[in-house]
Formats: sequence, C-alpha cells, structure tokens
Amino acid sequence: MFDIFLILFLVGLVGVYFNTVRKRKKREREGPDEQELKAESTFAKRAREIREEASKRRTPKQMEGHLIDYSQYKLSKKEWFFYFFAAAVVLGLLGYLFYESWIAVVIVAAIGLVFPGMRRKTLQKSRKEKLNLQFKEAIASLSSSLAAGRSIENSFREVVGDLRLLYPDPNTHIIREFEIINRRVENGETIERAIQDFANRSDSEDILNFADVFITCKRTGGNLVEVIRRTSDVISEKVDIQQEVQVMVAQKKFESRILSVMPIALVAFLRYSSGEYMDPLYEWANLGPIIMTACLGLLLLSYWLSQRIMNIKV
Repeated sequence: MFDIFLILFLVGLVGVYFNTVRKRKKREREGPDEQELKAESTFAKRAREIREEASKRRTPKQMEGHLIDYSQYKLSKKEWFFYFFAAAVVLGLLGYLFYESWIAVVIVAAIGLVFPGMRRKTLQKSRKEKLNLQFKEAIASLSSSLAAGRSIENSFREVVGDLRLLYPDPNTHIIREFEIINRRVENGETIERAIQDFANRSDSEDILNFADVFITCKRTGGNLVEVIRRTSDVISEKVDIQQEVQVMVAQKKFESRILSVMPIALVAFLRYSSGEYMDPLYEWANLGPIIMTACLGLLLLSYWLSQRIMNIKV
C-alpha cells in the first residue's frame, strides 16, 4: 500500500515539475511584458532587435554550420549519458536514504533525465561568460591598435597576435572568431558584415552593442577611435564589476552547498548509527514517509532559493 502511494506521489511530483518547466519556457518564448520593455535602455532594446532579426535570418543550414552558435549548446551522446548516469546514481542513493524502497529509488533516479538539460544550460552560460571576458581583452587590444594609427583591417589582424599571447590555446573561442573575421575580410566581405555575424551568433549583449556602435560609426563617418575607446572602457568596467560580484558571492555559494548537504549527511548518520531512532520515519503507520518527503522538498526549495538569491546580474 505504501509503495503504491509513494509511486503516485512521486509521479505527481514529477508531473508538477515538468508542468512548471513548460510554463516557464512558454513565458520565456512570449518575451517580456510592456513594463519591462519600457524599463529597458536604448542599447538593450537595440540588442533585442538585433537578436530577433538574426534569429529570423538564420536557416537550419546556418545553424548546423561549422560556425559556433553561442545561444545553443549541444551535448554529445557520451556527455548526455555521463550526466544522466551521475544524476541517477546520486538521486537513487538519496531516494533509498529517505524511503528505503527500491521502487522509490527507480522513480527518484528517473528524475535524473532532466539533469543533462540543466547541465547544458550551465555549460552554455559558462561558455558565454568566458567569451565576454575574452572579448574584453580583444576590444582593449583593438582600441590600442586603432589609437596607434593602424587601419581597421590591420588592427583586427594585430588583435589575433595579442590574443595568442594571452591565450596559448589556438582553439580559444575569441581567437577563432577574430581569425574568421579576418579571413572573411580577406575574401572580399565587408568587415561590418563579418562583425555583425559574430555578434548575432554570440548572443551577448556586450558584443551586440559593440557591433551596433561599430557599424553605425563606420557608416556615418564618426570618430571610430574615440568611440571604440569609450566602448572598450564601458565593457571593461561592466566585466570587472561582474567578476567582483562573482568573487563576493563565491564563498556564500560554497556555504549554501555545504548547508544543503549537511541535513542529508545528518539523516544518513542517524539512520546507520541509530536505526531504531529513525524507524518511525520509514513507517507508513506513523506518516513517516510523508514527513520525509516534506523535509526533502523543503531542502530542495531552500537550495533553489539560495541559488536564485545569489544569481546577481549586472
């Protein structure tokens, strides 16, 4: 009787989770409401328009090309299986610790199917953060080259050499992107179009803003050296602030993970050192599984809230 009730409860819990994820994705597709749009800055509005135009222009062939689309991150089959297996093992042990039922172990472990998708988003975010940090160094080098009197095309070639000194790995994203820009310019393509394509694929507000400023200044004949210098300063300050914020909350994030693991470790310690003391929590007659489920839900909720609180965006 208990196993049947537990199965129904866990299936319902999984259903609620998937329904919540579906609604959240639907809201993301619908976009921000009118109040959020009014509150956006001019640069943010322009960046959004560029992203929307780029997504309309992209065809399936372009999305599957050799150029990286930073708004997407695809896990290989090996990576997907590895993340699922790791999550299934951890969740299975957690299910056995809280319920001591093999049916519960299988059901809880099946929730690991959603972990590869969560990990994919984390890896995508990490890649974009690295790209933004690398772009800060690239735009600083570009500003210095233009200030020294070099032409735009020569400055972009010079940036690749400077980046190779900072990043020895030739497969670094920013090095490959600037090499692609230089190659396209050598093949007769305009530098504005090459930069715009990189900005569209980057899915980064900073790079989109830079592309917008660069193209506008190039077409209108503005002081490109001064504009790029100021843009470089703004982007550098923003990235520096983001790094300072990450350093400030890094310790708190580590503490939140420790505090989330400690209750689980305490339950395991009491269960296997004083089993009789914990027996009522595993008996249906005493509503123990319901209490354990509520405790597990509160633990997951507290961890989720702590991560949301410390997710500070600049």
